[in-house]
Amino acid sequence: MQREFKASIDRALHDANLTGALGKFSEAYKINRAKAYEGIDFEALRGRIAELKSSAASRLDELAELFRKNAEARGTKVFRTSNPAEVRDYILKVARDNGVKSIVKSKSMATEEIHLNAFLEKAGIEVNETDLGEWIIQLAGQTPSHMVMPAIHMTKEEVADLFSKEVDERLSSDIPRLVKVARGEMRPKFLRADLGISGANIAVAETGSITLVTNEGNARLVTSLPKIHIAVVGIEKLVASFSDIAPILKALPRSATAQLLTSYVSIISGPTPNSDGSMKELHIILMDNRRSEMAADPMFKEAMQCIRCASCLNVCPIFRLVGGHVFGKVYTGGIGTILTAWYDELKSSEEIQGLCIQCGACKDVCPGRIDIPGLIMEIRRRLVKEQGMGLAQKSIFSVVNNRRMFHAMLRAASVAAKPFARGTKFIRHLPMFLADLTDGRSLPAIAAKPFRDVVTAIDQPKGLKEKAVFYAGCLIDFAYPEMGEALVTILNRAGIEVVFPDGQTCCGAPARYNGAYEVAAKNAADNIQALLAEPADYVVSACPTCTVALDHEFIATFESLGQSRWLPQARELAAKTIDFSTLVKKLVDEGRLTFKEGQQLGAITYHDSCHLKRTLKADQPPRQLLQRAGYELAEMFECDICCGMGGSYSLKLPEISAPILQRKLHNIKATGAPLVAMDCPGCVMQIRGGMDQDGAPVRVRHTVEILAEQVEASSRQH
Repeated sequence: MQREFKASIDRALHDANLTGALGKFSEAYKINRAKAYEGIDFEALRGRIAELKSSAASRLDELAELFRKNAEARGTKVFRTSNPAEVRDYILKVARDNGVKSIVKSKSMATEEIHLNAFLEKAGIEVNETDLGEWIIQLAGQTPSHMVMPAIHMTKEEVADLFSKEVDERLSSDIPRLVKVARGEMRPKFLRADLGISGANIAVAETGSITLVTNEGNARLVTSLPKIHIAVVGIEKLVASFSDIAPILKALPRSATAQLLTSYVSIISGPTPNSDGSMKELHIILMDNRRSEMAADPMFKEAMQCIRCASCLNVCPIFRLVGGHVFGKVYTGGIGTILTAWYDELKSSEEIQGLCIQCGACKDVCPGRIDIPGLIMEIRRRLVKEQGMGLAQKSIFSVVNNRRMFHAMLRAASVAAKPFARGTKFIRHLPMFLADLTDGRSLPAIAAKPFRDVVTAIDQPKGLKEKAVFYAGCLIDFAYPEMGEALVTILNRAGIEVVFPDGQTCCGAPARYNGAYEVAAKNAADNIQALLAEPADYVVSACPTCTVALDHEFIATFESLGQSRWLPQARELAAKTIDFSTLVKKLVDEGRLTFKEGQQLGAITYHDSCHLKRTLKADQPPRQLLQRAGYELAEMFECDICCGMGGSYSLKLPEISAPILQRKLHNIKATGAPLVAMDCPGCVMQIRGGMDQDGAPVRVRHTVEILAEQVEASSRQH
């Protein structure tokens, strides 16, 4: 990342007003959104939205032409263009032809996208934003930081200062008073405006109608008071039928602001009479600006399903720390990264895409069912294809994937790290340029013996009839071999032999998440050969990131690259792959594993690793197992919010990772539980390292270690 971009991150992180406002909003949003969706089948609703929007994206030309025909039949003038400059020129011509001196606008991201205000002002025309948030940032000379709440980054005190300068009166930060001032300033502007400009939330091809969804009356004033109304509408807003409005209206306010319904829903179908009896001049501009190209792209067509609710921003742990002026361009957050790569250019997303930690929270709440993290990974892949990998990345991947060299280096590092570990399992401080790596988080000392060496000395019972291949992943193999030993103990007691293929290598997640798909494909092929070499009933992993790689991403990587050679074996491997807790829950339910009787082990809290909950949908088995073992579960606040590890993310952006970790540590300690469990060795590394430096008396353990101490040999052997 460029130094200037890193500096903008640092400024945002040290802006207490920004982080405070975004933090409070995101906390309230999650609770309020859940209430707003009570009684609604969200999966069914977003399935319907995804279906109708995907269908529309598949026939944009047809729907655009049908919209034009039906809108013009009602007296509307329709102009369609791919060129943002032509949109600006068209609006300026309408203004000049009608002697327009003053324009009022309601909120429109499409006009922000083409920088319309600056263009019109340069031509000598007064342009007034009338949405309260948009007017605030216009006065501040800023751009929107959020697609729905553009001034969310500003405090009421800052707004009071802006308004005071505008009205030349010292105002307090009393919100009702500020709103009254804004209303008083706006009304004369509505009355003298010659032209009103709006966007649209939906454009209906069947009727030639546009729909506007707002919480303020300004949009209705903008579209009704001036004698001319121009609506700038991105063609992704097109839907086929009038009935398609209903599911979008059901989801949009609930997802955007956790409201059941917005204050105003306006449907405009053709021009209406002005107050003097003349007919309003209604222009609708259907703007493309590479949207058709996006719709034609097999991967990115999915992004056309966006209804611009910004729920992806509202749940993003990165956005709530740095805000939209850092995480985005015109469009912000995860979806903004994708839109920037298309509406601007791929290179424009180069820095902001690196902010995504791939936690998947956005994917869970998206009412358009867009795989935002997956599309950001595809951006990374295309950037790597276009620009190539950096020297540092190439070097790292070449070492990690040369297992013999990697093992030798780690053994040497284990010896070299001893002075820093000082007899503990932690490296608390590193010298010079490495110091950032231990700022707020200790690192685990590298194991003296990796699991691949330890496993050969484990005496497993003879004659076990079932077999599980254990995929350890890098952390269990080289930092936490005791987790691997615990897994062998548990499965042995269920009558399952554990096999550790020595040829297994990195799962490829680091390469894939950095856009190096070819490297990830090589990892996948090497692991497929190693893990399928010996017949087994299961392939089990105690790392959710690795499990996702084996179960999903090997296949996805080969398909993305058009490589079919290993696909049958990848599917065979996926069919056998299972995460540790799901397998153990199955074995307990079958009576093949039991826990010690009558244990009352006290309180425990549980941290959800992102991949286990959001991709594998396996957040309940570990909780159920811990409770059956004798623990009393004390759920923490935001138990499923990312801990900030994100693989190499905590190394690349430690300044963002650290505050996320601190929030997680606070939530763990607030439960009062002396023990926190999790199913991801990466989360263990992050949270255990944070607790070590915090000094809190909270033990951090992988579920596999905890259960191994409580499981008994079953009377049923298989």
